[in-house]
Amino acid sequence: MRDLIKGNKKAYIFPGQGSQYIGMGKDLFENFNSAQKIFKTANQVLGFSLSEICFNGPIDKLTKSSVCQPAILAVSIAAFQVLRENFQTGGSVYACAGLSLGEYSALVACGSLEFADAIALVNKRGRFMDEAGEKNPGTMSCLLGLDIQDAEQVCEQCGAEIANLNCPGQVVISGSFESIKEANAYAISRGAKRVIQLKVSGPFHSSLMLEAAEKLKLELDKVVIKPPAIPFLSNVTADYVTDEKKIKELLVKQVVHTTFWQDIVLKMSGTGIREYFEIGAGKVLRGLLQRIDRKLQIVNLEKNADFLNL
Repeated sequence: MRDLIKGNKKAYIFPGQGSQYIGMGKDLFENFNSAQKIFKTANQVLGFSLSEICFNGPIDKLTKSSVCQPAILAVSIAAFQVLRENFQTGGSVYACAGLSLGEYSALVACGSLEFADAIALVNKRGRFMDEAGEKNPGTMSCLLGLDIQDAEQVCEQCGAEIANLNCPGQVVISGSFESIKEANAYAISRGAKRVIQLKVSGPFHSSLMLEAAEKLKLELDKVVIKPPAIPFLSNVTADYVTDEKKIKELLVKQVVHTTFWQDIVLKMSGTGIREYFEIGAGKVLRGLLQRIDRKLQIVNLEKNADFLNL
């Protein structure tokens, strides 16, 4: 095993839905047996070739939540297994967190959740969310350059809800098509620099996902979650959680609740964690962390070249 960055406290962080692209995971699959095992397990549990869709598409299948969510999880854990089996992190890892869907990857990484259970759960989670979106149609948008107080007033005025607080100057809102259309226009009038309509299949992290949360609870009740071996932070509380029952409760609540990624990062950095391994597809979290605190160090681990560069 090779040693990685030595000295500072470290954390594992995992991306959420939206980081997917055709071809993700293929490089790891071709270069590491540990990655192959992860994809083969995923294919077996799901009953279809997730690896084929990840590597070759088509994009309309990959972006479907019931496929996209296990795909992102599989790529993250494939990369994590490569890291764990080939490298030492040069010191203790003090925290583990993921953005929204990324919480499931984080729970696998910290030893709380078996990968096979996680891949089945997120497949169902994605399906439940899509079904709720069909029953309660809606969308999401990102308000740039608007502070949280103004964003809350926009939501109160238009009937939308705060979905994600990812970094300074970026507030993601969720709701019905009508409420988001009205909120986008009102946000500009309140001083937003820009409004970006997100390409999503439903109004995630809002009360319109309540039915999905209820179905997910029934599935989580069947799964064993163990105390985290690495300190784990929840999106809902932006704090460390150790109790298995509480973790399940928060995973259910997260579907209908605001996620506080910025606060999670501030919590970690406030305890002296300066180095972050973003494990999985894309570099979304790198961009968010740099907006939160430019002094933080981020290492992206997704492809064979990333590991060779270590």
